[in-house]
Amino acid sequence: MSAKAMEAPLLDNSNPEFQSLEEKIARTIEMLKAAREAKAIAERETHRARKQLKDNEDAFESLRAEVVSLRKEREEVKSRIERMMERIDELAAEEAAD
Repeated sequence: MSAKAMEAPLLDNSNPEFQSLEEKIARTIEMLKAAREAKAIAERETHRARKQLKDNEDAFESLRAEVVSLRKEREEVKSRIERMMERIDELAAEEAAD
């Protein structure tokens, strides 16, 4: 039944109790429509938020893997520098001994 049909009383000059009931039903229908629309909006927002959360989780995992890789690389570079410094110290000690 269309909204305009609900707005016009079904019975002319009918009992005020029936008119009151008809108005309550019309308000209830409008409230139901509004609730359904709010539910649809909430479902869309929930879907969007879940997708964004998934995207953020993927980005986080990617960044975490990159941090692990960079830390490993840093330790390798640190070890190489320490070995070079030891060689320089050995060469300096040999030169001082000569």
